[in-house]
Amino acid sequence: MKVLAPLTVLGLLAFWVFSQPRPLTAADLPKHKGDAGNGELMFNAGGCRSCHKPGPDLAVAYASLPAGGAPLKTPIGILYPPNLTPDPDTGIGRWSDLDFVNALQRGLAPDGTHLIPAFPYTSYAAMRTKDILDIKAYLDTLKPVSAPPRDPGLPLAPLLRRGVGLWKWLGLDTAPWQPDPSRSGPWNRGSYLVNGPGHCAECHTPRNIFMVRDDGKALAGGLHPGGEGKVPSLRNMIGRGRYKDAADIASALRYGELAGYDKITSAGMGEVQTNLSKLPASDIAAIAEYLASLK
Repeated sequence: MKVLAPLTVLGLLAFWVFSQPRPLTAADLPKHKGDAGNGELMFNAGGCRSCHKPGPDLAVAYASLPAGGAPLKTPIGILYPPNLTPDPDTGIGRWSDLDFVNALQRGLAPDGTHLIPAFPYTSYAAMRTKDILDIKAYLDTLKPVSAPPRDPGLPLAPLLRRGVGLWKWLGLDTAPWQPDPSRSGPWNRGSYLVNGPGHCAECHTPRNIFMVRDDGKALAGGLHPGGEGKVPSLRNMIGRGRYKDAADIASALRYGELAGYDKITSAGMGEVQTNLSKLPASDIAAIAEYLASLK
């Protein structure tokens, strides 16, 4: 017992130290005036509204706004993504640019609390910070909606959130996306959209026992985060006969069911396709070129 007590104290101290938040500072932000137009594009590429859509009580009045509150099924239970409109009391109206960047790239709330990685900051960390500031500029143009947050009722929530700080040592790679100089401009644009704002790897990549993405098998398919079976591989889709060529993939992303691509709507992909269809045709073609290259 005399040995156990000090070891317990040391263990708790180590847990507290290594789970500390590691935020960016104002000096890390580029000098940049937000571009709301590009921000809207990135918002659609990220499918932000699909998770942050309004809950049942606001769904009719504010259907097109990311007012939050709709239930999101995850491996740890039902979560309720928050309000992204610029309401000062229940949304992000009081958030600074730094608050927003820390949320998307470091998984931290303005008070330093670790965010549950159901929010895909593990992909957004790879994004260009300017694009994230542009998303903030776009969100600031939206109509404020009063939509108080809903407590998901997670067991031992403060301890769980603090523990995410330890998980980040394994699961949060903060290295920015880098272009491949041997590839074309459109291919690199597609790679960025897929691996950054599109966060496709969050569902389409398998995870290990610690729920960390196995990026050695990137986009090779994984378990559905809501427990609804498996998410298919995005690799070798042409070789497997899923699509004829890159142009066929682009048509599927742009038109979905309207063009007879019925399977693309399964397991939540309907909303993903709807969001991607709002992108410029050049970006859809770039995504298709990148996906077609995966073997």
